[in-house]
Amino acid sequence: MIDRFTLRGQPRRLADLMPAFLAAVLVALLTSPTFAAEDEALKKDMTSVIALQGKACGQVQAVKVNAENDYTCQCQDGNRYRVYVNIAGRVVVEKLS
Repeated sequence: MIDRFTLRGQPRRLADLMPAFLAAVLVALLTSPTFAAEDEALKKDMTSVIALQGKACGQVQAVKVNAENDYTCQCQDGNRYRVYVNIAGRVVVEKLS
């Protein structure tokens, strides 16, 4: 018989912590690939935006988030651009020196 201080033969304290521990491990395993996938998607999006504005880039190598809807992009060919949405709601691509 299981007494009131144990659950399935384990001390209740350990059994109570197990779901939280498993949730933490699951979050840690699932978030790393998600950040990498989001980063790659953002690079592709910025490459498309810069190309649609007629700017030379090739492919975006790195993206830095400055603020919401404001990015600095480093291109494969060495060019750097600031991509942001202005007050009128238009996407602006500015070449940085």
